[in-house]
Amino acid sequence: MAKPDLAALLDILVQAGLLHAGQRQDVLNRGKEQSRHLLLDRRAELRKLLGRQRVSYAISDIELIASFRFKRVDQPEQLLEEEQITEAVAKALGFPFVRIDPLRLNFKLVVDAFGGPFAEKNMVVAMEETATQLTVALNEPWNTELLAQLATFKKKPIRPVMACKFEIQRVIAEFHGFRRSMRAAERELGTDLPDISNLEALYKVQGLNELEATDQPVVQAVWYLLNYAYENRASDIHIEPKREDALIRMRIDGVLHAVHRMPKAVHPAVVSRVKLLSRLDIAERRRPQDGRFKTQVGNVEVELRVSTVPTAFGEKAVIRIFDPSILNQKLESLGFFPRELGMYDSFIRATNGMVLVTGPTGSGKTTTLYSTLHHISSPRINICTLEDPIEMVFENLNQMAMQPKIGFTFATALKSVLRQDPDVVMVGEIRDPETADNAVQAALTGHLVLSTLHTNDTTAAVSRLLDLGVYPFLVSSVLLGVVAQRLVRKVCAHCAVEELLTQEQIDFLKIPGAEGRRLKVKRGAGCVRCRGTGYRGRTGVFEVLKITPRIQSLINSKASSQEIRREALNDGMLSLREYAIKKLAKGETTYEEVVAMTDEQAVY
Repeated sequence: MAKPDLAALLDILVQAGLLHAGQRQDVLNRGKEQSRHLLLDRRAELRKLLGRQRVSYAISDIELIASFRFKRVDQPEQLLEEEQITEAVAKALGFPFVRIDPLRLNFKLVVDAFGGPFAEKNMVVAMEETATQLTVALNEPWNTELLAQLATFKKKPIRPVMACKFEIQRVIAEFHGFRRSMRAAERELGTDLPDISNLEALYKVQGLNELEATDQPVVQAVWYLLNYAYENRASDIHIEPKREDALIRMRIDGVLHAVHRMPKAVHPAVVSRVKLLSRLDIAERRRPQDGRFKTQVGNVEVELRVSTVPTAFGEKAVIRIFDPSILNQKLESLGFFPRELGMYDSFIRATNGMVLVTGPTGSGKTTTLYSTLHHISSPRINICTLEDPIEMVFENLNQMAMQPKIGFTFATALKSVLRQDPDVVMVGEIRDPETADNAVQAALTGHLVLSTLHTNDTTAAVSRLLDLGVYPFLVSSVLLGVVAQRLVRKVCAHCAVEELLTQEQIDFLKIPGAEGRRLKVKRGAGCVRCRGTGYRGRTGVFEVLKITPRIQSLINSKASSQEIRREALNDGMLSLREYAIKKLAKGETTYEEVVAMTDEQAVY
């Protein structure tokens, strides 16, 4: 097939209803000048991405059209982007269109199929290989000469698919860049690997040829991993040694994805580099260590917390990424509905009392508390926090890290911090009777105390305080409210489509008044922005319990959590399941997420 010229591509977009004739002519009139400016910008971006000064680059006609940022004719509220143009052209010319999800690619296939310079020059990425053919993604699949060259080189038929050029380019830069670092590290390290046939051999002193954590290939490899994690919104990076190699996984929107594999020989050096950055003892590999360091992404400082532990095959490292834009949000963006937000705001605006946030690990309690502290922070208020460990350092808070080894625990720190004239005290977690008693005393003596408990719902938090030995009359006196929360994944706004709940799903959720009705919800069809998962980002699901006079009476009479819950639901409290169903009805999440995250919260 002959290469379509700019006019032919514009005709395709006009026929597809994405552009009108005036926009087509505008591109033809100003294309050359626009292309020159665009080339300078793209070369600068590519130099930064590849980390080198000399780069060769050519602007494609699709890139040029997208750079005009036209409003779509069929959907004026949206701009015509490279993805839509590429898809329309692929459909018109009879090529399959794919959205490349880096997390679903076979790393070994991508880097072994074609060398980095060749892939970069021809904009080609290997997608899938069988015994009979190789599927490759190209931004110009009509290049028959290149396809013939690939078929000769790979000795099998080539199936071309069309993808966005910027997606191909990013995969090449990240995958081949990481591979170059790994190969350079292997060359410097050599092949003398430690014997890992038994656990004792794991801790032998390595030879003099061990790769240093400061060597450039290792530094570059760690940089690639961190950069990749930031771009994919990962919250954790897992560097895990295995028998033959090392696995790198990243947690995105609460789900772990396998991202890369690296040679076993390089793994110790990469872990040592991470430990060096976080000021840990790189010679100590027999016991767990914890550290932290900061790095800058654009204009934002991101804090990373590092944990290492010895495993059967070597030292495993987990890097937790604390993005200030996530930990410090406006309360309105956490997922509260107006009624629940108003109730929670009334709790945290009080001058004294106790507010509890409950939920399992990973339910977003830290984000809620940090966002709350920033919401009420002002020069007139002294806010002190007791944390184990400090998740992220904020200048406007007085943060204290617990050190149990020297007796500085939540319980003892609470006694000391009350002499610091605090207005608000945040206690990381109430774990024991002494901490619970001191927290209650602090709330009684004119301080607002915020803390967390590991309970499944709001009323269980009341029972937990009583179990920790706090007298019922004290709980009813100081407790202002309890918030239980979960996180559910949000439907990707870029690929959301409508669908109907089945009658079986409606019956399972026990949605009142829904019998025989057709209920519309949304799900994500899967796109490059959500990596084909249909989800992008997470939002909170909240159960907010307000301590009313009637509930105070129930607490004083030592009523069960079921009785307190029944009264709260009669007062209008939404259970976690009911709250999630409202999110489902608004198109924010899916049926599967509602069931998975609130399976124990059936509607009463």
